[in-house]
Amino acid sequence: MNANTESYNSKIKKLKEIINTSNNIVFFGGAGVSTESNIPDFRSSDGLYSKKLNKHFSPEQLVSFTYYNMYPEDFFDFYKSKLIFKDAKPNKAHIALAKLEKTGKLKAIITQNIDGLHQKSGSKIVYELHGSANSNTCTGCKKKYNLEEFLSLSGKIPRCTKCGSIVKPDVVLYEESLNNDTITNAINAISKADTLIIGGTSLVVYPAAGFIDYFNGKNLVLINKTSTSMDNRADLVINDSIGKVFDSLDI
Repeated sequence: MNANTESYNSKIKKLKEIINTSNNIVFFGGAGVSTESNIPDFRSSDGLYSKKLNKHFSPEQLVSFTYYNMYPEDFFDFYKSKLIFKDAKPNKAHIALAKLEKTGKLKAIITQNIDGLHQKSGSKIVYELHGSANSNTCTGCKKKYNLEEFLSLSGKIPRCTKCGSIVKPDVVLYEESLNNDTITNAINAISKADTLIIGGTSLVVYPAAGFIDYFNGKNLVLINKTSTSMDNRADLVINDSIGKVFDSLDI
């Protein structure tokens, strides 16, 4: 067994000990949690070249409120092809976290993802910072549509079957504010936690990344394939796949 393997195994052992001795764990997850369910980070897309406008748009521009307003047809084309994965299944990380919640140790999941896979795996207390693709609202009469209903709407721009207005996904676009209640609940959960496990995020998207400042507990754990700017603040850093790490815990 080489030194790297020993180091990795010792880190898994330490994480097990942290979980066993904790009573109020909060998990904060990013895109890396979903990529193992074959959902790519939309930022990895090369964006879109518009022949009509003779201009290239970045992924961030394509999911901005401005783009949604000005070019709804192109917005929905990108949104449906790059952000919707209705056949995606929960992976080992989602399943392990749901089990951990059932033990009473995990008090909340805070996610930057919009895919609803935490709920699909059985998790009950999930704060979705960027909203959910599983919920959509008519901008006119406010009629609600689930994902299946939304995708069944005809036309390049989804329109309400009741009033004909555009049906907008309940996701937070760039330039839009996060939901105040969701922020309050997330910060409250983090501030009360004795252990905060952050996984699958490089902690560069704000304001969500700033939530770490509200943690006053004992154990800060960072699990990510690559290093982050917050590694020096953590009590334990594991650079590996979030699914592999949680699978190793055998919860």
